[in-house]
Formats: sequence, structure tokens, C-alpha cells
Amino acid sequence: MARLDIAAEAELRHDPAGQDEALRNLLLWLKGQDYAFVAPTPLTHARILRRTGSSPARTLRDVFGWNLPFHPGLLPAPMMELLRRADMVEAAGDAIRSRVRVSSLGGDLFLHSGYPTTARDAVFFGPDSYRFAEMIRQQLSLNPVSPGSRIADLGTGAGVGAVTLARLRPDARILMTDVNPAALRFARINAGLAGIEARQALGDRLDPREGRFDLIVANPPYIADGMARAYRDGGDMHGAAVALHMTREALPRLNGGGRFLLYSGSAIVEGADALRERLSMLAREHGCALHYSEVDPDIFGEELEQPAYRDVERIALVWAMFEML
Repeated sequence: MARLDIAAEAELRHDPAGQDEALRNLLLWLKGQDYAFVAPTPLTHARILRRTGSSPARTLRDVFGWNLPFHPGLLPAPMMELLRRADMVEAAGDAIRSRVRVSSLGGDLFLHSGYPTTARDAVFFGPDSYRFAEMIRQQLSLNPVSPGSRIADLGTGAGVGAVTLARLRPDARILMTDVNPAALRFARINAGLAGIEARQALGDRLDPREGRFDLIVANPPYIADGMARAYRDGGDMHGAAVALHMTREALPRLNGGGRFLLYSGSAIVEGADALRERLSMLAREHGCALHYSEVDPDIFGEELEQPAYRDVERIALVWAMFEML
């Protein structure tokens, strides 16, 4: 069992009503049922729901994956009690619906927000989560981190980065940060199910008392989101502002030979990649080597119809690795 540093923020662990424990037991039950569900994009999810119409859920994947309404008798009574104790059930016409979804990545299950993720504090899990985990695995297979390394997962969301890293380096000491308390809650539950205890910090900055790290990873929001959802809104520069902020936080905190792995998106305007230019400047300022590449040249094309993207020709999915020389 992977064992990491115990979380310092007691308030993030406070669970007087046993809601977190109920969610953890729900995940344990699903794991015992060999539950698996690959989370698609929101657009694909919407298309599937249109296809199913008003049909109620018939399977666990319908309930916790596609988030369809279901009748209470579909689940065993103890499982319904866990959902109710966690306060994760809502009315849906004559039926009910789970307020949380569960998706699988490898052998791990991840709790995240119900569909649609319209709340400002929604916790998202989707195709980027799978790509981010794969990029981490690829990079660490090429250049593993040393035993006992100090690692930070900035903007951890559902905890994908932290869990993936712990699977690759079980003796690492890992810190998870996020500006969203709901994300840290779900990340803690997801990591706990995987047998991992990681330190947590609420906010968008690394506490100076945390010292330096051997590896920092980040999968920041990178869309200019009019609804200002924490998991999606990357701020100014067509959504690149948060990625730049995380880079400014990460680079000064790297040990010699340390790395910062950034998975993000960049809006391309008249052939120019403004994010790459700004990241190159930061690499020079901090004495880092920068390796930058486009993973996918054209994603979220539907966003180009929004006013914030009226001058953008495409959004590229990018991967950047900074290495302290």
C-alpha cells in the first residue's frame, strides 16, 4: 500500500456527519462489483443522453457513469443508504439521480461531480484526465524520479495526477493543491480508496514553508469560461492565465535537476502561440530547459463560436516540460 505524508489541514478532513466515509464505502462497493466507466467529453455525454431519451437507468454504469435517473429499488438498500447519508441524491421527476459520478482509470476509481458540470465548484473528470495520466506515465518511464522524492500536484481536481504519481513512485511525498474545497474533498476520498494519504493545501499558491520539490505537475483549466467554473476557467489570454500562474509558482520551487510538467491548452491566433512564448521567457528567467510540443493541434473547436475566441483560429492541446539545469 502506498504511504505518503499525512494531510496537515485538519479542517479538510472534518467529517462530522460521516458523509466522506459514506462516499468512500460507496466506492469500495463499486470496486467490489468490478465497476468500470470511461468518462467521455460533455458533448458526447449529451449525445448519449439524447439517444436514451427518458429511459431510466438499468445498470450501475447508467447510475454512476451516464448519471441517468433511477428508481431506488435498482440499488441494494445499503448502497442507497450510503448515497443518502452522503447527501448525494436528488429528485429527478418520478425517480432520483445521483449527484456524483464515478469513472475508472486503470485499476482506480475516481469520484467526481454529476452531469452536467454547471456549478462553479464542480469537480470534473474526462478525456483530459486520461491524457494527463498517460503523459505523466510516459515522462516518468523515460526519466523516473528518485526514491522519496517530493512531488506536488497543482490544481489536483479529482486527484488524478497525485494517484498516478503514487502508483509510479509509492514512496514519494506528495502534496495536492486546489482552489476548490470540493475538489480537495473528492481528491482525498479518491486517493484514500487507492491506499494513498497525501498532504493537501487549499489555494492557488505554494506555501513557502513547503520548501522545494523534485517534481511538480499541473493540469490547469485552459478555457475562457463565461460561467467562471473553477475546473474550466483559465482566465485571461484566452484561458492561458492560470497555466502561466502555476508555472510562476512552480519554477522557483524546483530542486536542482527538478522538473515541472504542464499539460494545458493554448489558443493559436494568426499562427502564433502566445502561451509558448510566455513559457519560454519564464524558462530563461529561471534557468530551465523547456521542452514543448502540441499533443493535439485542434481541440474544443466549438469554443471558437464564443465571443472570447473571435480572433482564435484553433485551440491546441500542449505539453511542456521544464527541467532545472
